[in-house]
Amino acid sequence: MLQPVHVLPLGRVPYAEAWALQKALHGRMVAEKRAGGIPDHLLLLVEHPHVYTLGQNGRREHLLRSEADLAAMQATFVPVDRGGDITYHGPGQMVGYPLFDLDRFRPDLHVYLRTLEDVVIQTLADDGLAGARVPGRTGVWIGPDDRGAERKVCAFGIRCARWVTMHGWALNLDPDLSYFDAIVPCGIEDRGVTSMARELGRPVDADATAERLLAHLAHAFGARLVRYTPDDARAFAKARANAIVAA
Repeated sequence: MLQPVHVLPLGRVPYAEAWALQKALHGRMVAEKRAGGIPDHLLLLVEHPHVYTLGQNGRREHLLRSEADLAAMQATFVPVDRGGDITYHGPGQMVGYPLFDLDRFRPDLHVYLRTLEDVVIQTLADDGLAGARVPGRTGVWIGPDDRGAERKVCAFGIRCARWVTMHGWALNLDPDLSYFDAIVPCGIEDRGVTSMARELGRPVDADATAERLLAHLAHAFGARLVRYTPDDARAFAKARANAIVAA
């Protein structure tokens, strides 16, 4: 039986607001499990204004700009509770936050992360891009090739409690890559970042790319996608976040 996944396209949302929503939804799902219920799987799709986030395993010195510099760049800095080091989010990225109950998929974080990477690799392949893994490093990379060493096109960072996940991926469709100059991306000093648009040499259709990614995700997880309009998605997410779970 296919697992229903509620796909919630929320549009552009400030990072702190999206994180607060994730925490509220995640807390509700965990509470449902503790009460013997079966929480719905959710997938938040967002784009953020310029922001740098630092994971629990990250190093503050990997942010290479001062607070004044960030203000001039109209960017913010937020330490968060995911794994990984520092990364950038901004316009031109497709950011996905799956809140999945892995007990109903497969309770294995390594397999979960590799599956998300596979979904992105397949999505890139649809546009003729050869995405790949780099041993010992999370994320999806392009290269090495005649354009240079491998460069990251999609970053991942996750958190899990009682096998309910949060945080997720950031796929570079066509962001302003100069913002990555302000950090040591993911704490990796000897490799760069790229975008689908840069590699293709043309604009990327964000909606079409999202549709292909969702199709691959549904297949990889054995899921049935439940779709919402942006307005309905925001209302649904708010109602779920504010709901009280009966013990």
